[in-house]
Amino acid sequence: MMLMYKAVMRDKYADSPVWRCRGYLPHFDQPGAVQFITYRTADSLPKEAVLKIHQQIPAHMSAERREALEALLDRCHGACLLRRPEVAAVVQENLFHFDADRYRLLAWCVMPNHVHILIEVLNGYTLDKIMHGCKHNTATRINRVLGRSGPFWLEDYFDRCVRDEEHLNRTIEYIERNPVSAGLCSRIEEWEFSSKLCVRKD
Repeated sequence: MMLMYKAVMRDKYADSPVWRCRGYLPHFDQPGAVQFITYRTADSLPKEAVLKIHQQIPAHMSAERREALEALLDRCHGACLLRRPEVAAVVQENLFHFDADRYRLLAWCVMPNHVHILIEVLNGYTLDKIMHGCKHNTATRINRVLGRSGPFWLEDYFDRCVRDEEHLNRTIEYIERNPVSAGLCSRIEEWEFSSKLCVRKD
């Protein structure tokens, strides 16, 4: 049965926005908002490359910065431990675990060194709490699976509030086509850990 997508207009929340900041990234945090989130492994980007992007692209051009950083992510820097099926499965199972409880999971893709998710935040939960659940539990389980220790995820994450239905559809296409765009497979149906391949009941 098909996963149902729900478009939520950002204007609906214009009177009561909540902005939170951890580190240098601000986050729009509002129950009911549809959020496109990217979180990544601790070794996913060379610090020098990130610094260069920050120097070249001014802070007020946040969309351009994000685009440059995500293009760099797609080059698969770091150990790329999420490429291993047993590790990617831990992440995907964790996303399913909180679906319909803390958020509605609309689309996702587990890439070799980062994860894209599209969620509708449910009442009673903040983005911070949701992301803690996404990362803390999986880091512990993944380290156990791999017999390793230490940080697995970078502490911060990118988030972008979806504005309208057109933006929603573009975001879903971007997420599900990411493995093809990054040259990891030739067809989106070939990538195992994504919403394109996994048909779910709402």
